[in-house]
Amino acid sequence: MAQQVSGVISRSKGAPVEMATVLVPDPGPGEALVRVQACGVCHTDLHYREGAINDDFPFLLGHEAAGVVEAVGPDVVDVGPGDFVILNWRAVCGQCRSCRRGRPWYCFSTHNATQKMTLEDGTALSPALGIGAFAEKTLVAAGQCTKVDVAAKPEVAGLLGCGVMAGLGAALFTGEIGRGDSVAVFGCGGVGCAAIAGARLAGAAIVIAVDIDARKLDQAREFGATAVVNSSETDPVSAIQSLTEGNGADVCIEAVGNPKVFEQAFYARDLAGTVVQVGVPDPQMRIDLPMIDFFGRGGRLKPSWYGDCLPSRDFPMLIDLYLQGRLDLERFVSETIALDGVEDAFARMQRGEVLRSVVVL
Repeated sequence: MAQQVSGVISRSKGAPVEMATVLVPDPGPGEALVRVQACGVCHTDLHYREGAINDDFPFLLGHEAAGVVEAVGPDVVDVGPGDFVILNWRAVCGQCRSCRRGRPWYCFSTHNATQKMTLEDGTALSPALGIGAFAEKTLVAAGQCTKVDVAAKPEVAGLLGCGVMAGLGAALFTGEIGRGDSVAVFGCGGVGCAAIAGARLAGAAIVIAVDIDARKLDQAREFGATAVVNSSETDPVSAIQSLTEGNGADVCIEAVGNPKVFEQAFYARDLAGTVVQVGVPDPQMRIDLPMIDFFGRGGRLKPSWYGDCLPSRDFPMLIDLYLQGRLDLERFVSETIALDGVEDAFARMQRGEVLRSVVVL
């Protein structure tokens, strides 16, 4: 029998989000019912509200979450009632051509719950990234539940469900940063600061933070940046070259999703260096680079999907590092808010006042 819970929905493009009663079905085959304990307010949720992802309104927003499994479908064996889990939006299938080739972090056929959550009038909801966690409970595919150490705080653990994992993974996995490398991170919001933390965790010797906001550059230092560049005052390419003996950085991470910033990252890297694109662009944006520069500089240009993470492998490992005091995830939490505070949190996020607002239920 479906359960009635409170949730945050987006009914139409650009309209303020609103609280609504959501009907959540009992889990069927391959599904899990999760009582949400915390969910971060991510830019992706705002993109859904603005219609920048797709137009499958109404959306049940929220995806960067942690909680406790309440019930599972009859064939589910990997998680069970009482398990503390982080929700992920890459439930790997194990069968697609990428999974069969041993690269499940690129899984081309990830899956979500089959049943739909609905409004009281029967209107089907589209859960953000297949999760829909701005709600007291949500229905997901069991593979979207990654069990982690219950000692972790929910408001901290849930951040690995999206933005923080994207930044950490951009540095650790996509960028393959190694000991002694020089790194430049363009954009010092939540994802960029996570990339800085990841670069330091990987052993980078130089970590340069680039942003136009002095407040964000101060935050970047707290996460381990060894130098900062205010690109509203200084040409970032020249500044990065001067900080790397005239060479440029070994790895440049673009965490904004802007063509001009991507171009800066492209030219700020050393010869044969790597550019990682983890910032999410608008669908209308385009890149225009001289082809001879693309060829002549060598190296790699790599988009980063979800930080190229494998949740079953990486979430428990990163939570262990957090509990050991080696990864300061709590620094990302700017504030905790109630479920009805999401719209105001969007405004603070747009003004650059927070790294992460986290809904705590």
